Amino acid sequence: MRGIIYILMIIFIGCGYRPSANFTDRTLGKRVYTDVIVSLSDPQNSVLIKDAIYKALYSRLDSVVTDKKRADSIIKIKYKSIKFKPLQYDTHGYVVYYQADTTLDFTFIKDKRIIKKSITGRYSFPIRPSAIISTSLRFEAIKNGSDRAIEQFIAYLSGLGLE
Repeated sequence: MRGIIYILMIIFIGCGYRPSANFTDRTLGKRVYTDVIVSLSDPQNSVLIKDAIYKALYSRLDSVVTDKKRADSIIKIKYKSIKFKPLQYDTHGYVVYYQADTTLDFTFIKDKRIIKKSITGRYSFPIRPSAIISTSLRFEAIKNGSDRAIEQFIAYLSGLGLE
């Protein structure tokens, strides 16, 4: 058993395997400035998105959110839209499962390089038959959809492997 583990370790080391977090650290840098553009029609969602960004940066990247002057890179995020789609109906025709599609526009700036990307984060959730989507369910869907969009954007940057 140990022999198999050693062989696998040699293969990973020999082929230059590195976790994607290494590429993300090099891409973003240690100090990141975030700018969430507040939607005048829906300012509460912008606050949720900003919280999701900070959470993603702290928990996944080990990066520090800083002011614009000291930042290695800048991430600008604009809340574009939220759409709710019914996924499942009960026997009476009432919607019992929804999917929220939260679309965010990202602009990443580092040195003289600018990358723009629009990403949709999807979040599915149940609802009682014949009920409407409450404000708390709507906020929860936007928060989770934003989290997923941010994770996808970070993975996208990591895949680019910019330095």
